[in-house]
Amino acid sequence: MGRLARWRRAAREHPIAVDALLAALLFVVSLLPVNPPGGPPRDPLTVGAVLLALVGSAALALRRRFPLPVLALVTVTAATALLVQQARGPFVLTVALAAYTVAARTDRRTAVAAGAVSGLLLGGCAVVALGVGWWDPAVVVLLLWFGVAVAAGDAVRSRRAYVAVLEERARRAERTREEEARRRVAEERLRIARELHDVVAHHIALINVQAGVAGHLLRERPAAAEEALGHVRSAARTVLDELTTLLGLLRRGEPDAPTEPAPGLGRLDALVDGFAAGQPVRWTLTGRPRPLPSAVDVAAYRIIQESLTNAHRHAPGATVLVGVAYTATGVVVEVRDDGPGPSGPAEPGTGLGLLGMRERAEAVGGALRTGRGPGGGFLVRAELPAPIPLEAA
Repeated sequence: MGRLARWRRAAREHPIAVDALLAALLFVVSLLPVNPPGGPPRDPLTVGAVLLALVGSAALALRRRFPLPVLALVTVTAATALLVQQARGPFVLTVALAAYTVAARTDRRTAVAAGAVSGLLLGGCAVVALGVGWWDPAVVVLLLWFGVAVAAGDAVRSRRAYVAVLEERARRAERTREEEARRRVAEERLRIARELHDVVAHHIALINVQAGVAGHLLRERPAAAEEALGHVRSAARTVLDELTTLLGLLRRGEPDAPTEPAPGLGRLDALVDGFAAGQPVRWTLTGRPRPLPSAVDVAAYRIIQESLTNAHRHAPGATVLVGVAYTATGVVVEVRDDGPGPSGPAEPGTGLGLLGMRERAEAVGGALRTGRGPGGGFLVRAELPAPIPLEAA
């Protein structure tokens, strides 16, 4: 089986060499002195017979590249050999092989038309050369050779076309799967990068605030400085825990991967208290709190977290007001400070933090507005949809 497979592969890689070998074999066979059993001896080999056999056989070496011209040439050669009584060996086989090639490498209409013309031409020459009728067995067998050759070639062409369609579908399906996998990987990486940015930026800012407070109070109020250092340790531990949780997404399926849920508005007190030690932060709650969809809850928490981080970074010491309002259609989050605000016109931010907040809001069907506040400073307002369920209304 291995040797046969190698031969087939070699034949596919060198088709012209295979056809040349076949043509040489047919030429040699046509020169053999074979006498029909019980009949008169065959006429001696002549130069004309050799030339006709050579032309008809040699043309087959180019049958794949020029199927129609080769069929025409071998048909004319075979017809001439019949008319001059120089037909030797498998002359019919050469024409049938050329007709098969035309059917295998062209469309069905062309193959049927070319095969019919070639068969009728040779059949007519056989009728004239042999002095028989069209229904003579020799003529009928000759015509049947062409029918079988064209049918076999058409079947091979149809199978190749079917296999090509299946292969193309498989390639398209594979490309689609690969593109979908790449898209999902890119989305997952973007989400993890956004989470890492929110977590690291917030807690590093918080550690910076508490470390500054501790440094300021270390000599005058050691107890307060120790409390600030405790906040630093707590923030460092929290960021490590959240980083572990996020990075655990990259190794899903491991039994020891952390599965702690993402933070939400239920942890807003701890979030505000962490900044209040180094920067005045006040927050208000409007409406009746209720459970929110997890995606909305996480988005609201992260928007407030990123806004507090930006306020500490760009307006240190400014008073920050955080407002959370539960409405019938969702939750509204506002974070504003009384700092200097943006130096230019209020425009949507292009930083990673502001873009991340905007993406979070839009991901849950909400909207985010950032820019200069009504009384100065910087304002972040997010409206996130979370309608009250009918059974709870």
